[in-house]
Amino acid sequence: MSNSIPWLAALAVTASAREITFPPVSGIQHPMAGVDMSASPINPGLDISSAMYAGLSTYANLPYVHCLAGEGEEVEPYDIAILGAPFDTGVTARPGARFGPKGIRQGSTRISPDFSYSVYTRKNAFQQGLRAVDCGDVPLTFLDNTIALKQLDKAHKIISGRTANATAYTVPRIVTLGGDHTTTLSALRSTYNHWGEVSVIHFDSHLDTWDPDVLGGGLSHYAGINHGTFLHIAHEEGLIRNTSMHAGIRAPVSNKKYDLKNDKACGFHILKARDLDKIGTAGFIEKLKERVQGSKVYISVDIDVLDPAFAPATGTAEVGGWTTRELLTILDGLTGIELIGADVVEVAPIYDNPGETTLLAAAEVAHSLIQLMADKPVKSLKD
Repeated sequence: MSNSIPWLAALAVTASAREITFPPVSGIQHPMAGVDMSASPINPGLDISSAMYAGLSTYANLPYVHCLAGEGEEVEPYDIAILGAPFDTGVTARPGARFGPKGIRQGSTRISPDFSYSVYTRKNAFQQGLRAVDCGDVPLTFLDNTIALKQLDKAHKIISGRTANATAYTVPRIVTLGGDHTTTLSALRSTYNHWGEVSVIHFDSHLDTWDPDVLGGGLSHYAGINHGTFLHIAHEEGLIRNTSMHAGIRAPVSNKKYDLKNDKACGFHILKARDLDKIGTAGFIEKLKERVQGSKVYISVDIDVLDPAFAPATGTAEVGGWTTRELLTILDGLTGIELIGADVVEVAPIYDNPGETTLLAAAEVAHSLIQLMADKPVKSLKD
């Protein structure tokens, strides 16, 4: 017993010599979770108006604006609009992308306008002078594709038709959260009204330029409009230029001659997924920029351009795709292009894993698209 007394005495001295002081508001850090440090650095006030992981979800915790408000209602101006398109009845495989907009917002919860300085680009897309907002989802019927696409056409017309917040660039640009890939057709119709024909950079594992008589079986005009034919239809409508490019293609085609010939006629060149092994991300960036040089650009990202290991939550997954890092590197490398619209589509959250890897990837893709818009404001035909 006597041998233990010096040890206890030493422990007592150590404990008394060390004081642990807890902060007045334990576990809360600015700007991660709502603390008003301006009140007092010692006893900060609690700002619960914009705490993360609380309240209704918007993309990247951006302010919500009712962009589809009726005539006569005041709408706050914006430069970049995030728009959900909950539509998935144009798919040929697994459904579920109608829940994509909600899922992508969930994946973006960790992103905050005040905490988004990139160590790669050395920029914060939300603090470059353009106001980004979340316009919520377009109310689309799931019972009639023709009506749903007309509703989406109208939504794009209304949102892009409002006067932007920036005085020199009067037309807002839209980043659409899908939704299956059919929804891109409405976006391209909208961009044509403001910027004319555009070059499309199409990140996907599939061509999506199939003739409606091939993918749709020629059964009806209704059946021919789907997520695999929308680029063919966009070409027919004169919405896109013959300077467009696919990136990440690896899925099989139904006819080795006709499908590829038809794709070229729709104005596309192809960079296949495995081309990345040969020329690297720098080579991809160079070829994409060279292809669209001198034109306005629309970027459409089907999340299945990624390998299912990184994005399992999609309707038509194809093995042998890219990593999330590779896609983000290519997107960031496109800075300087005149991006007038964009989307990330085919996100079907029900097929994701508990870690939500697809939702996180899609949210970060949208973030990169917003960065490209912030880097290069674009004047419309009327400016």
